[in-house]
Amino acid sequence: MIAVNVSRRIKTYHGFSMLKVDRVFENGSITQVLGVSGVGKTTFLKMIAGLIIPGSGKIVVNQEVWYDSAASVNLSPQLRKVGFVFQDYALFPNMTVEKQLQYGTDDNVYVQALLDMGRMKPYVGHKPKELSGGQQQRLAILRALSTRPRIVLMDEPFSALDKVLRSVLIQELKVLIKVAGITCLVVTHDAFAAGEFADETFEMF
Repeated sequence: MIAVNVSRRIKTYHGFSMLKVDRVFENGSITQVLGVSGVGKTTFLKMIAGLIIPGSGKIVVNQEVWYDSAASVNLSPQLRKVGFVFQDYALFPNMTVEKQLQYGTDDNVYVQALLDMGRMKPYVGHKPKELSGGQQQRLAILRALSTRPRIVLMDEPFSALDKVLRSVLIQELKVLIKVAGITCLVVTHDAFAAGEFADETFEMF
């Protein structure tokens, strides 16, 4: 269970506003995070990951305190073991597709399974600059999964994929996430159809 009760002052298109989140996410659930541009969706994900420090509040994951402003607790991103899919992919420019995944695990069977799922086997020797935007996006998703994280946070992970590939990847990814018992939060501008990927919706205002 991820229990988030935090607030932070953020800059928006219209000045500054207060981002407040008070929500519990159940283990193994997939939640789509909706909201207009500038509401703080990406900031919210980065606070869970430990990449941005909330102004105040508390984040507790499976009874482990990750952040508590009152107790001066702020667990480092490395200790949180979160998989994160960034909008700009944040791939290692000097690593091939296969090396990107091997950086997260030494389980080659798992690496090959991820490559199959992402339809990336033909590109195992390619570096990010040799890949299309859609291929980079798929690789970013696979890399986030390579460490077998407890939680995966995705920021617009399917935006660069065509409709057919998006549908195939979503279905296979959902199965993998469910089998692994991963809790997943997905920021998206386009809501998933009922049952397509997410179990529930969290709309930010």
